[in-house]
Amino acid sequence: MTTILDASTTFYLESEMETPVLHRGEQGSVVAFSRTCPGKEDPNDDSAVVVQTPGGGLVLAVADGVGGAPVGYKASAIAVQCLAESLATHGSSDDLRPAILDGIEKANEEILDMGTGAATTICVVEIQNRIARGYQVGDSMAIFVGGRGTVKWKSTSHSPVGYAIESGMLAEEDAMHHDERHIVSNLVGSRFMHIEIGPAITLTPRDTVLVASDGLFDNLHLSEISQLARVGQPLQRMNALIRLASDRMNLTTPDSPGKPDDLAVLLLAP
Repeated sequence: MTTILDASTTFYLESEMETPVLHRGEQGSVVAFSRTCPGKEDPNDDSAVVVQTPGGGLVLAVADGVGGAPVGYKASAIAVQCLAESLATHGSSDDLRPAILDGIEKANEEILDMGTGAATTICVVEIQNRIARGYQVGDSMAIFVGGRGTVKWKSTSHSPVGYAIESGMLAEEDAMHHDERHIVSNLVGSRFMHIEIGPAITLTPRDTVLVASDGLFDNLHLSEISQLARVGQPLQRMNALIRLASDRMNLTTPDSPGKPDDLAVLLLAP
């Protein structure tokens, strides 16, 4: 479902979207999409939120409740709701980092207090005055793509496979078929949770920012994401991404990676 808290905040919780939704704002156009894994009967474990801050900033976040864990969809919803609540009480300051960190830490406490073993990933990107920064727990990820397809920055999946790719020990192509690609080593809902903060990246007018759950990154190669995310109008870009992800999940493209999963994607384009 899609919930608009107020004019500045939109949640995507347990969503079953047929088509993506477009938001227009000061920082550009944001396209949102979320739906359940093909053939799955349980609720969508992915949640997302789009927040326009009083100071003119933009915050995008995707959370992915751990599959197989109790009420993963509730854990991911708590994560994005705590984030939005923290931003709402933060005021109009340009420095969003304290509110983002407080929101994630509050979510960690609330999920632990549930006592069910639930957990979630979360990936957050803030954009303020054309400066973008990512925050991450788990294997939901963000990528910043230049107008010519150059990857200006991407986050690292908090998983054994993700760290192996980052260190050069494992090729991306091999990782897509790795038996342990589902293992996550850092989660909201853990007493050992840690938040990775990315560098401040200056965006140019043609840059694209994408935040997504592993339903996208486990089915599309990085080169495919960077190409599809930058070509065409914002809705066309999102449709191209989800079309290819759906094909892969439904195993309609032989010899390509295919991992059926819930999917949530937020895309900021010029």
